[in-house]
Order: sequence, then C-alpha cells, then structure tokens
Amino acid sequence: MKKLLALGLTVALALGLTACASNPAPAESTPPAETTPVAETTPAQSETPALEGTEINLGLLNGPTGMGAAKLLADNDAGETVNHYNVTMGSDPSTDIVPKLNSGELDIAALPTNVAANLYNKTGNVQLLALNTLGVLHILENGNTVNSLADLSGKTIYAINQGTNTEYVLDYLLTQNGLDSDTDVDIQWKTSEEVTTLMASGEIDLCMLPVPAATTVLMQNSDVRDAIDLSDAWTESGASGTFTMGCVVVRTQFAQEHPEAVEAFLQEYEASISYIKDNPEEGGQLIAQYGIVPKAAIATAAIPQANMVFVAGEDLKSISSYYEVLFAADPTSIGGSIPDDAFYYIP
Repeated sequence: MKKLLALGLTVALALGLTACASNPAPAESTPPAETTPVAETTPAQSETPALEGTEINLGLLNGPTGMGAAKLLADNDAGETVNHYNVTMGSDPSTDIVPKLNSGELDIAALPTNVAANLYNKTGNVQLLALNTLGVLHILENGNTVNSLADLSGKTIYAINQGTNTEYVLDYLLTQNGLDSDTDVDIQWKTSEEVTTLMASGEIDLCMLPVPAATTVLMQNSDVRDAIDLSDAWTESGASGTFTMGCVVVRTQFAQEHPEAVEAFLQEYEASISYIKDNPEEGGQLIAQYGIVPKAAIATAAIPQANMVFVAGEDLKSISSYYEVLFAADPTSIGGSIPDDAFYYIP
C-alpha cells in the first residue's frame, strides 16, 4: 500500500509540476506492467529505449588508430556510455584482431585501412564503419643526408608493419621517385619496439615510424630529425585520394542485428575523438592510462600530429580513390580488388 501511495503522489506531482515531469525517480518505480501511465508521460524514457545498452566486444590497436578511443574507454569504465564495451587491445592486426573478427569474438575493431579491405574481399563478413586516422608516417634520420625519397637510394632504412599500408605506401612513393624497393633501397622490417629503441639509442641512422613512435624517438634523441613527412610526399607525388591509414570495421551480422548499438557507438566514438583532439593534456593521460601509448607526455605531444579524424556514412566512399592507388601499385595489398559499395556501412 505504501508503494502504491508513493506512486500516486509521484503521478500527481508530475501532472502539477510539468518542469519536473522528465525526471521521475527510477529507484522508486515498480515493474513496467504496473507503471505504464507514468512511462507514457515521460519523453526521456521513450527517446532512450536502449538504457540497458548492448554488450559490444571492441578491438583496438596500440598507437595512432587507438588513441581517439581513450575517452570512450574512460566513459565506459565510468558507466556513462549507452553500450557496454568489452575491450581487447592488440599491437598486430593480423594476429590480435583479424582472427577474432573472423571467429566472432570481436564485434567492432580498429584496423589499418588496407587490412580492412583485404578482410572484406576475402570473407565479406565486415563493413567499413568509420575512418579514424590519416597519414602518420615519418622518415627520421640521425644526420642530414635525406631530404627527399630519392635520397634513399643505396641506403638502409628500418621500418615496421610489413604487409600493411606502411609497406605499400612506401613502395608506391619510392616508385614515384624512380626507385625500386627491392633493389635500390634496403628495407629492414622489424617491430615498432625494436625500431624505436634502435633509433632512439643511435644504433641506426634511418627509419620510418608512425606517430606516436616517431614522437618517442624525437623526444629521446635530440640528434634525430624529422626528415620526411610521408603525407607531404603523398601529396607531392600527385596521388589521388587522401592518405588514410586507420579505420574501424564492424561485423556485418552484428550490424544487421544491432543497428541501434552501432549508431550509439558511432556517436560515442566521434565524441571521444573530438575530446582527445580538443584536450591534449587530459587526452594524453587517458591514452597512457589504457596502454595505447606508454607515456602520457609522449601521447600529449603526439596528439596534434596523429591526424585523428571521424568520417562515417556516405563520406566513407571518399577512400575509394586511395584504394585505387594501392590496387594499381599492388592488387594483393587490398585483397585483389577495390571493395564494392556493400563494404561501406551506410544505414
């Protein structure tokens, strides 16, 4: 009887005080079948039907493609997101992310853009959900002999992420500058940790690294300089399309079954990227907190150089011209063909 009396008083107050009608105390409400009249008079409840959220298994990569998600992870831990994210962090997309997308262990995941196209062409079970990172590759030198890609002739350069955009973009740009990557330049492929350590310690003189690894080297060794920004080299080469390295994909089946959850993710992810870009100090702390970049100072310094973006919907198709360049350079780089329209998640 006391609960019914309390409910009656709540309804009466809601009718008499319109300004407070959108804030009934949920802790005092009874099961939905008994409170239908109150629910019908509360607009906030009808506009947010997914209050309980959807469990999403989210895969992220260390480095630039993961940086923009740091605020989303913090909000998730604070219980402030619509969806509930179970997060898997990885460093190698081919072993840490792709197999888990194929098995259904991950629902949404960050990938290099060429790996996303490759996976779609091979399996057809993913769609491009958002673009998140433009070009972040830099050639660093301990010296002053390399000022253009043509200057790499006869030299040894250490690089990372063989089989991703890194390799194919470098090959393409070397070709545009009259060099053969197999005969004119000695490219040594190693892990990011190995190249960063070797360059920062002065054991090697030339490397190609993405931000924030490049930022780490420049902060640790003052003798190293930023010799070539490959985004500038891409533009100077006359290549069509925007040099776009990172993206987020969704399993097609998950998107079909949970369109509201996917839409909520896109909104939360866009807000997260905006926050990190607009608040580099706080963003750097969050990026380090979640292990995306080891140190907050490096993350903060890298944010302005990380070329974080949020592109979704119809605008996703703008990457097609970039894929055309990769396909012309090496069709296997994107799985043998340029992805068709079904690749793009456009609700």
